[in-house]
Amino acid sequence: MSRRSLDATRASVTHKFAIQGHEGYLTVGLFDDGNPGELFVKMSKEGSTLSGLMQAFCRAFSLALQYGLPLDEAVERFRDMRFEPMGHTNNPEIPEVKSIIDYVACYLESQFLKPAAPGADAS
Repeated sequence: MSRRSLDATRASVTHKFAIQGHEGYLTVGLFDDGNPGELFVKMSKEGSTLSGLMQAFCRAFSLALQYGLPLDEAVERFRDMRFEPMGHTNNPEIPEVKSIIDYVACYLESQFLKPAAPGADAS
């Protein structure tokens, strides 16, 4: 399978979030069709283990998207991951999460995946 590259100049969405007082910024780089093609998470405590692990997660997630992993499958696998920090967020659409990765998955789902039509078969 070949890697789908993003344009050198691309659109993106940057979203500020906070989970239990841990602030961060999520930037989603978009393919020319408007679908996510890369992720960056910048945490307020730069240089921390958490920040480094988030950078590694984002690189792997971005490569997976560029090599064809469907966003809905990625969201399904990362949603509900549980570790600190967890709890209340500053986002009324996503009031509580189980981790930063859970927050990222929920945000991507809410912004880039269309909800299933009422009565649609989920199989």
